Amino acid sequence: MPEQSRSLDPTELGAYFSLIEVSSLLRHAVEQQLRYAGDLSYVQFQLLARLGDSADGSHRMTDLADGVVYSRSGLTYQAQTLEQRGLVTRTPSSDDERSTTVTITDSGRRILAQVFPGHIALLDEMLFAPLARADVERLAEVLGRARDHMRAAPPRSAAPRRRRSST
Repeated sequence: MPEQSRSLDPTELGAYFSLIEVSSLLRHAVEQQLRYAGDLSYVQFQLLARLGDSADGSHRMTDLADGVVYSRSGLTYQAQTLEQRGLVTRTPSSDDERSTTVTITDSGRRILAQVFPGHIALLDEMLFAPLARADVERLAEVLGRARDHMRAAPPRSAAPRRRRSST
């Protein structure tokens, strides 16, 4: 028997539309700031930020694609563009010859240092200024739960790739 569909109540609908609009407005402003401050796309910034935040400055391409929810082919193009600019290096993975490891370079770290002050100022101005600290903590908790729920059944671009067993 087909499941009955339900309507969203006004609060749910309002929350959904607010989230979509906030995401769109913030992403547009962030993309402009990143382009201006470092000639980076949003995805390129995400890649550099994830690499810069890792202990050794490296990640496997598949893990990066899973983390930023981007197609593996699209991510390959973005990493190639960053490599051409000298911001990352790509090498065969030491533990899997089919995989590629991406590592941030000193130039990549300099670009991050160049864009972060404006990036943080933009987030402060657009997202955090109208919120009390308790609001930010609650927002982080609520969005974290929603993200974790969605990650339990991610879209293909966000799903970890199954590793082939060596038999």
